Amino acid sequence: MGVMLGRVYSRITVLEALLAALTLGLAPFLPVPHVWEKLLLLFAGGLTRPVDIFDLVLHGAPWLLLAAKIWQKRAA
Repeated sequence: MGVMLGRVYSRITVLEALLAALTLGLAPFLPVPHVWEKLLLLFAGGLTRPVDIFDLVLHGAPWLLLAAKIWQKRAA
């Protein structure tokens, strides 16, 4: 399983990670980006419902992927 994920990760470009972060990572855009709303809940101590935790993971994952790709590019 880890080898397969490594292959998928290596095939994703920085541009693709950026597009994922800007679309899935911010959707829905109005009234505020969803990931921002969940981060505010997290820092306020209100992130307790499982659906909110799932939302944070779902909308935060593209940003973590983008950060990892940029980190990898800078280290190379």
